[in-house]
Amino acid sequence: MNKKLILVQLISVLVLSSALQIAKAATIPSAMLDKSTYLAGQTGYISVSVYNDKSEKIRVTELSATINYYYTDATVYVQKFFTNATLQDEILPGQTTTYYIPISLPTNIAAGYTNPMVEARTEQWWPTLMRWLPSDRPTYNTFKLYIESPYKQFYESSEQQLHEQIASNTNLSNTVNILTVTAVAFMGVAGLLMFLLFIRRPRPVIQA
Repeated sequence: MNKKLILVQLISVLVLSSALQIAKAATIPSAMLDKSTYLAGQTGYISVSVYNDKSEKIRVTELSATINYYYTDATVYVQKFFTNATLQDEILPGQTTTYYIPISLPTNIAAGYTNPMVEARTEQWWPTLMRWLPSDRPTYNTFKLYIESPYKQFYESSEQQLHEQIASNTNLSNTVNILTVTAVAFMGVAGLLMFLLFIRRPRPVIQA
């Protein structure tokens, strides 16, 4: 009996070990930011697609994005953001679910770019064991987070104001030119009318 019990336990351990080793239930085919560039202090989100490539259902137990960046004083900082979705969330075989991870950048972040690391923790359902088992932890980091320099924003704002001022001055100059031409034309017409009235004015008859 003892030998049989030990054999059963050994087989169970081997099955569990094999399940843990071969379970690869999810992939992250894409992840993208909601803006092409960000400024210091801005908020946004990362949209992440999780795909179930197995024949059994899986569930997402955690989804996060880790961002490494520099402060303006060159200090390195690592921040981790989590999805706002309610987990644990199940995904059926062959299906894809999109999640969102809100992010918030510090006001003193340095300009440049960094590669966020998106990571999911999943579990796979094993019918033969009638239980959920930890599965793989797919990652995705082939996209960039660009942070623009505040000086660029100031330059673009100043340039826009300059263009608006030039356009305003041009419109004012055109208006003055039109008024000047109109005034000159009016004076010319008035002078012509006075001349015509003068030459048509009856002259007194000189009597002998």
